[in-house]
Amino acid sequence: MAYAIRRVDYFNTTARDQPGEAYKLLAQLAQLGLNLVAFTAVPVGPTHTQLTLFPEDTGRMRSAGQRAGMSLDGPYSAFLVQGDDELGALAGIHEDLYKANVNIYASSGVTDGRGTFGYVIYVRPEDYERAAAALGI
Repeated sequence: MAYAIRRVDYFNTTARDQPGEAYKLLAQLAQLGLNLVAFTAVPVGPTHTQLTLFPEDTGRMRSAGQRAGMSLDGPYSAFLVQGDDELGALAGIHEDLYKANVNIYASSGVTDGRGTFGYVIYVRPEDYERAAAALGI
């Protein structure tokens, strides 16, 4: 199975849960020239959503976010896996982490429908370097 794993940083921010809030944030990031490698949004209570931003350039995200007055929490560390979508593509990755006694406490993935996938893996900070070694990065 062909895939690549890399270290990524992410930031969290919270927005009101109403139409257009994610659009406004994403449009602002685009205007600032910030490229994202991943993005998630999950509800946090009845009126707010947590947006998780995985920038291509952590330093630019931090400085541009401050200039734009964004309230960003982070950076935090995760792993981004991108590769060929094959049956069992994630099993080997999970096996490597299991053998290193690293727990994945959250993850999210998607296929593109054309044969490739992306997968974000979150591990506890105290397990991050051990996980990186187990994944060969």
